[in-house]
Amino acid sequence: MSVMKRLSMIFKSKANKALDKMEDPRETLDYSYQRQLELLQKVRRGVADVATSRKRVELQINQLEGQAAKLENQSRQALSAGREDLAREALTRRNGLNAQIADLRLQHGNLQGEEEKLTLASQRLQAKVDSFRTKKETIKATYTAAEAQTRINEAFSGISEEMGDVGLAIQRAEDKTAQMQARAGAIDELLASGALDDFTGQRDDIQAELDRMGAGSDVELEIARMKAEIGQGPAPQGAIEAGQPGRQAGQPAQQTQQLRQPGEGL
Repeated sequence: MSVMKRLSMIFKSKANKALDKMEDPRETLDYSYQRQLELLQKVRRGVADVATSRKRVELQINQLEGQAAKLENQSRQALSAGREDLAREALTRRNGLNAQIADLRLQHGNLQGEEEKLTLASQRLQAKVDSFRTKKETIKATYTAAEAQTRINEAFSGISEEMGDVGLAIQRAEDKTAQMQARAGAIDELLASGALDDFTGQRDDIQAELDRMGAGSDVELEIARMKAEIGQGPAPQGAIEAGQPGRQAGQPAQQTQQLRQPGEGL
């Protein structure tokens, strides 16, 4: 196949597809119905023209028959008056009119036959046009209903696709929300355990270290005090110093014991 033939085939297929998209069957049916009405109107005009010609011939026949009858009477009157020549002339003219009347009657018969044929064709065409009109309206109604159903289905399809996208968006939002909630809970736990510093306060690294050391000393003093109470060890140094109000700050514990009298108990 040559390039030109291929291009021609492609062009025709594209044009046919474009025409299919542009064509509305309802408009095509209406156009066909209009053409049939125009044809029916022409047939009816033809019937009317033939009927008019037939009627004109009938009038001519009636007129010639009247003239022929008059000539026959005149011929009788001429014979009665002894004018045989006039009677013969009148009869001759009457015979000529009768010949014309015969031709007109033949023409009238032909016109009448043609009129009957056209009338029958008009009736048949009228029946076909009426049937086509009924079928046309049925097809148009069916096409309109199918078109509306197609649009509804397309709308539902679009809504379904959109709702699917919305569902995915909601799922992503829920997943992200759950992830953020889990992250926030984990950060709160880390802050509470001290694994993460709370940058919202005024504490720095040195202060945090000092606080941890102080907390450890308090625990050791508490352990020593408990041992002293149950007799498992001496009282903690800090507790002894705290129980002697007369002692000066910074005085060693040995000097305090030396100042005691020999008879004093512990």
